[in-house]
Amino acid sequence: MQDDRGRIFREAWIAGIVKYFPGTPKDSYITPWDETPEWEKACATAVYDQVVSFIAAGDNTAKLTRVQKGQFVAVCWREQIRAHVAEPKPSHVPAWDDMPDWWQQTDSDIFERIEQSMNARL
Repeated sequence: MQDDRGRIFREAWIAGIVKYFPGTPKDSYITPWDETPEWEKACATAVYDQVVSFIAAGDNTAKLTRVQKGQFVAVCWREQIRAHVAEPKPSHVPAWDDMPDWWQQTDSDIFERIEQSMNARL
């Protein structure tokens, strides 16, 4: 089930928005998991699983920089959006360098939160 995995991703996203977003975020940025659209839940779960697989396959992701961790999440998310949304807006699938700082920081936090969830299960 995507519940826990996607929920961890979504909660990390919301925590990042609360922490880094300048001003008041759009409601859709902080929509609770239970109210999140199914396609977005599927994307969140898939990215969670991709990060877990990447961590499990690597020698030591602790050696990655915070930016590298965020970039991995950003690439995975971008490709999930492209897979689930026929014609996504360019602002929904930006390259890392085109993402605002708040989004980059949030993606980095997401990777680290997934790392923590993996360690908690060991």
